[in-house]
Amino acid sequence: MTVQEILERTQMKETALCVAWIKDAIHLIESQHDETIGTWKTNIIASTGSEDNKYPFPANMIKLKSVSVLDTSDSKYKRIKRLVHKPSIVEDTAPND
Repeated sequence: MTVQEILERTQMKETALCVAWIKDAIHLIESQHDETIGTWKTNIIASTGSEDNKYPFPANMIKLKSVSVLDTSDSKYKRIKRLVHKPSIVEDTAPND
């Protein structure tokens, strides 16, 4: 089916909007199906000051399936589990010992 046929069937007049919707639909389909799965390795960039650690990702990545970290004690990759809920953070109000 061509863009022209979609425009005629939906009675749309804006070609750019129709093309944008088609691209969005293709991106949604690609993100829901595991057609191309690759493995990618990188070093974690240590934080400086009050910043968090940085984890650079490839520009073409659509979905992250899992994260593993190299355990240097036994030279094996350990999978990091996802948190289902936001972690509860409790402020430490105990006096310094």
